[in-house]
Amino acid sequence: MTNNLHISMIQTCITWENRDRNLEHFGHLIGKADKETNLIVLPETFTTGFSMNVQALADTMDGPTVATLKTWAQTYQTAITGSFIAREEDRYYNRAFFITPEGQAAYYDKRHLFRMSGENKHFTPGGRPLIVNYRGWNICLQVCYDLRFPVWSRNAGKAYDLLIYVANWPEARIKAWDVLLPARAVENLSYVCGVNRTGMDGERNSYNGHSAVYSPKGDRIADAGATPEDIHTCILQKDELDRLRAKFPAWMDADPFIIPLA
Repeated sequence: MTNNLHISMIQTCITWENRDRNLEHFGHLIGKADKETNLIVLPETFTTGFSMNVQALADTMDGPTVATLKTWAQTYQTAITGSFIAREEDRYYNRAFFITPEGQAAYYDKRHLFRMSGENKHFTPGGRPLIVNYRGWNICLQVCYDLRFPVWSRNAGKAYDLLIYVANWPEARIKAWDVLLPARAVENLSYVCGVNRTGMDGERNSYNGHSAVYSPKGDRIADAGATPEDIHTCILQKDELDRLRAKFPAWMDADPFIIPLA
């Protein structure tokens, strides 16, 4: 019996610092996704863009962002992942979410904060990785700048089958995005999905998408290119991943790493 995962990437422009408009827009796009989709992937900070205006823009865990995500997941019977600016007491997080159709929710706070934009001055870094089990797949969530740090994504003991990066990755550095995504797939013997935004943000940074899915061999199996708005769906095959890992068990020869967790 095959255990395939239908995954849809939503690549689009994010309206700067306007949660209501972005929720409306993404809700419309989610409604247009392939009806066979099991998992929808949104960009990083999908409700606001990559803004440091955290006090004005942050949402609490019982606020409209999480409530809307749970409604979408139940209505369309699909899991949804992405990230938003979250507040807990006096701390702010770039928080990735994984919401299932049954209303179960898991969260990962971005570990590596992008100091070149001052993210480290406004947000609190996460201290623990997250792997979610969904439909027989182990799925690891990471956010944007995390992509540059391979130790943090190390797939020790085949802990995950799919690694997801949600991002606001500027066009000026898109070559690094295109190189690092397949590198993470090959070194971890895992599928990798990266979803990026398009358009221009309020800081005049330009984004050109390049959302893509890579096989464990580093082959690009889905590519949204620089399309300003795209809903791109592909099918991931678990049996092919299992056969590759059995035939080529490079993971058994990996060097041990111990990451200090907060």
